[in-house]
Amino acid sequence: MFTLDEIIKATEGRLIQSSRIDKFKGISTDSRALKPGDAFLALKGNNFDGHDFIPTALKFKAACIIAEKTSGLSIPAGRALVKVKDTTLALGDLARFRRGTFSKPVIAVSGSNGKTTLKEMIAWVLSANGRVLKNEGTKNNQVGLPQTLIQLKPSDDFAVVEIGTNHFGEVNYLASIARPNIGVLTNIGPSHLEFLKNLKGVFREKSALLNNLSQPSIALLNVDDQYLRPLIKGGRKGLPVFSYGIKEKSDFSASGIKLNNGKLGFKFNRKFDFELSTLGAHNVYNALAAIAVGRILGFELKSIARRLADFDFPKGRLKLIELKGVRFIDDTYNSNPFSLNKALIAFDAMKCKGRKILIMGDMLELGEKKELLHRQVAGSITNICDVLVTVGSLAAFTAASAKAYGFKRKNIFCCASAAEAKDLLFNQISPGVEDVILVKGSRSMKMEEVFKV
Repeated sequence: MFTLDEIIKATEGRLIQSSRIDKFKGISTDSRALKPGDAFLALKGNNFDGHDFIPTALKFKAACIIAEKTSGLSIPAGRALVKVKDTTLALGDLARFRRGTFSKPVIAVSGSNGKTTLKEMIAWVLSANGRVLKNEGTKNNQVGLPQTLIQLKPSDDFAVVEIGTNHFGEVNYLASIARPNIGVLTNIGPSHLEFLKNLKGVFREKSALLNNLSQPSIALLNVDDQYLRPLIKGGRKGLPVFSYGIKEKSDFSASGIKLNNGKLGFKFNRKFDFELSTLGAHNVYNALAAIAVGRILGFELKSIARRLADFDFPKGRLKLIELKGVRFIDDTYNSNPFSLNKALIAFDAMKCKGRKILIMGDMLELGEKKELLHRQVAGSITNICDVLVTVGSLAAFTAASAKAYGFKRKNIFCCASAAEAKDLLFNQISPGVEDVILVKGSRSMKMEEVFKV
């Protein structure tokens, strides 16, 4: 709930018209989901302008309108109108205000890979002992994260948010809104290189999270990552830093990792057994970070272990599914060289009497090295897969390099779209019950089209 004075103060807005009521039930950016008594904030996006929906919001009894463009607006008497310079920034300002009223733990996750899975895993662990607010899906940008934090209620016990980026300054901005008590960095890898340029740029952007922690504050970092390791060993003045990892010595460690029939087991700190339902051994890192957060917040290991054993991994993250009697590994959420490598390792470890078929879509936002990075993965593919189907102009470079590595030409196919790859798969390659198919590509490649039959 926001008062009119709070909205004006938080956004530095100008009151154009006052209202009969002083308190509004919530802030809505979607006129379709607006409830009577809400304030409607007219967001402007690339493909829409919320100002066009102000009449609809008023029809649904919006009690306050927050807008950039107020000239010519006809607002019924008794309803408020607040003018702001930028509605997207105003949304962030309102979320920052709401966060400032929340005294319970806020956990933020950033990094190149594993953010959404880890966010969901932490929230699942914490929800055993309290109410948890979290980003829905991957709403981790300058709109999604504020929309999440605006919903904070006194009844919430924890907030777990994911912070994404593809431009410099975004992590700093979003973290300044969330002001987390615990900041988790998963890894630094080749993602969003189109704008972040190189791994040093990725590190600079992601590590901005640690500059925006609230007291009491803790940083939780992957010690096995070469870019994050110096932050652990060198420390940060006035900031407690905890580490997790598998290879290097750490505060929260895993050993004895075993993968068997879709179950991943490991020993935590050489003493306590954990199990996950996943094909990907790299998820041990996510589990360690989730265990660490739970332990820092006082949760018992037995409780954490029970929750993680029951954790259902998010859609599109190495999910084993069956379609037309054929086994698929759905890893369609997104792709970059780091996550593709992890998926291939999981694919390689999977037992299969038939063929291993990879349907690989373009990896996007890789900048100047996009062709090189697509060619480099061909070596691993050649050693793991029997059939390669590429989707898109960049993945075609992978196909060309695979031929140079000795991959049989008759088992390489290049497609323009995921729908074309689906038709080719079922009508020409004809997978059988003993085959396994891994499907992976960047989000905008819409690789999930392969599963639409």
